[in-house]
Amino acid sequence: MTLRVAIMQPYFFPYAGYFRLMAASDLFVILDDVQFPRRGRVHRCELAPGTWLTLPLARAARDTRINQLDWAPEARTSLDARLAGAGIDKAVSSPLHAHLFGPLPSVPDFLERGLRLVTELLDLPVRFLRSSALGLPAGLRGQDRILAILDALGASHYINAPGGRDLYQPNAFATRGMTLEFLPPYRGAFPHLLPELLLPGAGSRIRADIDGEALSGAWPGL
Repeated sequence: MTLRVAIMQPYFFPYAGYFRLMAASDLFVILDDVQFPRRGRVHRCELAPGTWLTLPLARAARDTRINQLDWAPEARTSLDARLAGAGIDKAVSSPLHAHLFGPLPSVPDFLERGLRLVTELLDLPVRFLRSSALGLPAGLRGQDRILAILDALGASHYINAPGGRDLYQPNAFATRGMTLEFLPPYRGAFPHLLPELLLPGAGSRIRADIDGEALSGAWPGL
C-alpha cells in the first residue's frame, strides 16, 4: 500500500510553499513533540520582508517541546495589540479573524487550528496527525525520530521540504522500503501568506499556486 507522509513542525501561518507538503501527501504529521526552535517559525510569521508577527509565549526552558508551550500572561491583550499594529482589523467578520481574535486555546491547539483553517480556506483536503499521539521514546532525535514516525505509520514515501536535503541519509530510508522525496524550492507568488489570506477571494489564488508548485514533480532522495 502506498502511503505518502509529510512531517513538519506546526508553523504559524507560514509561506504558501509549506502547504505543498499537504497537497503532495496522504497524511500530514504535525511534529509537536520536539524541542521548540526559538529562531524558527513555530511562533511567528513574516508579514513582509523583515516584518514579523510573533505570538506572546511564556518564557520556557531551552529543552521545552512544542507541545509544552504556553501563553504569556495577558496573552490575549498582547496579541490583540500586535494584530492591530500589523493592520489586521478586529471588526472584520471572517473565520480567519475569529481565529486570530478569539479565545485562546492551548498553544499547540491554536497552531494546529491555524493550519486547519488555511486548508479549509484553500479547499485542500488533508489528514492530520500529531506526532505526540504515537507515544515514541523521548530520546529519539533528528532522522531517527522521523524514521520511527514513518515506521509506526507504515509509510511508503516521505515527502520533504527542499531544505531538508542535508538532514537525511537516503539509504536509511531505502533499507526500510521507503522512498525519500524532496519538493523543488518554492518559487510561487505567496511567500507571505497571512496578509494574502486577509484579501477577498485569496483562497482560490493561493490554492492554484500551491497545486502548480506541489505537483510539478518531486526530487528523488538519491
